[in-house]
Amino acid sequence: QVQLVESGGGLVQPGGALRLSCAASGSGFSINAMGWYRQAPGKQRELVARITSGSSTTYADSVKGRFTISRDSAKNTVYLQMNSLKPEDTAVYYCNARSYYTWSSYNDYWGQGTQVTVSS
Repeated sequence: QVQLVESGGGLVQPGGALRLSCAASGSGFSINAMGWYRQAPGKQRELVARITSGSSTTYADSVKGRFTISRDSAKNTVYLQMNSLKPEDTAVYYCNARSYYTWSSYNDYWGQGTQVTVSS
């Protein structure tokens, strides 16, 4: 099993910045990718950014150029640096870890979520 602990959410003004952190712990697993999803009220959960064990990154179009995902593999920790925040970035942000057990099958693990509110 994988446990994910998030930190770093909060209230910030438009144009401001926040950094989210997510630390993975547990045993008997190999994490192949970590990422961040978000869910705003009344909307579906969406991928924000993902980084693989090979450091390949994927971003939602809405955050490209503003958000940066990074990973400290030694600490099994993933970070999301969010700059130039907009009110539409307001959501609960969830950390995700993906572990493949065959070439096409995987388990997804989720953090408890951290609230990010962008408001003046």
